[in-house]
Amino acid sequence: MTDVTIMGGGIFGLSLAFVCLERGARVRVVEKKAVGAGSSGGLIGALAPHVPENWNVKKAFQLRSLLRIGDFWARVETVSGKPSGYERTGRLQPVKDAKALELARARAVSARTLWKQAAEWRVVRAETAGEWAPLSPTGWLIEDTLSARLHPRRALEALTTAIRALGGRIMRGENPPDNAGAVVWATGHEGLQMLADDLGRPMGNGVKGQAALLRPVHPLPGRLPQIFADAVHVVAHADGTVAVGSTSERQFDRPDSCDTQLDMVIARARAAVPALAEAEVIARWAGVRPRAISRAPLLGPWPGRPGHFIMNGGFKIGFALAPELAGILAGLVLEGRNDIPEDFAIDHLLAKQDG
Repeated sequence: MTDVTIMGGGIFGLSLAFVCLERGARVRVVEKKAVGAGSSGGLIGALAPHVPENWNVKKAFQLRSLLRIGDFWARVETVSGKPSGYERTGRLQPVKDAKALELARARAVSARTLWKQAAEWRVVRAETAGEWAPLSPTGWLIEDTLSARLHPRRALEALTTAIRALGGRIMRGENPPDNAGAVVWATGHEGLQMLADDLGRPMGNGVKGQAALLRPVHPLPGRLPQIFADAVHVVAHADGTVAVGSTSERQFDRPDSCDTQLDMVIARARAAVPALAEAEVIARWAGVRPRAISRAPLLGPWPGRPGHFIMNGGFKIGFALAPELAGILAGLVLEGRNDIPEDFAIDHLLAKQDG
């Protein structure tokens, strides 16, 4: 017998499996292809906050998740004995002009109210940030101390090892087996389409992303802030590699192919960060991220399917939110406690669509 069967071996499914196992449940993960075969198997691992203004439920939830995520990965690493690549390293962003500088300073003020003492958003001179700093037309940078990095593939490996160490099972398959218990569908963009087909209404879509992994000519220090410049994330991992990305493609022919759009991302990263000018490209990746129609994660009971639940729609912030979302959904599945924020709840989205 199994208490919970989780369909999908990405960051949502594996995080939920780990949390349920910690709470004493018997857990089975069923993955159609391989762990991390979808968007979770990428390269970037940028855990970054939304800007501290126009506050809403999603931004507040993300703040809470980013502040608590270190504890989650510490537990995973303790159980698995493997590194996740997590570290709260902060982030640098160039300020392009006087208007952007004024806005950045205003956000520094709002961050003190919204983030309180937990983290800082500040404006600093570029020359104080060292050789790793991105080029800035104004000579100013935005620095936040909330952003963190994670190595996606190592994090999934650590989670997989921890799940098995706690007695969980991971198996190949496309359908819930017999004696499945509660079934949670965390199946990415394909799952959003399956949900849409079942409910007869749009629930989201897949957005393709492409990213690359670079190896700088000269070794980098082990701890560097991530950079966001010219719409490109640049994440220096602890192993000395640097991930850059990604594209955001609504229309695409091949979900797993890389093309000239990635070449342009790499070129922008090199132009923004001089330390990467001669870095070797050692890997390229493409995958499709699940974007719910609400642009927020979707959680809750699957309408019309007793005992089935949905955990989907991480899009670009899935790694940042997964541990916190897993705790909420575990409470619903195992204890019947519904703490899902209204903006994330499937029934709330359906009610809004119905007017």
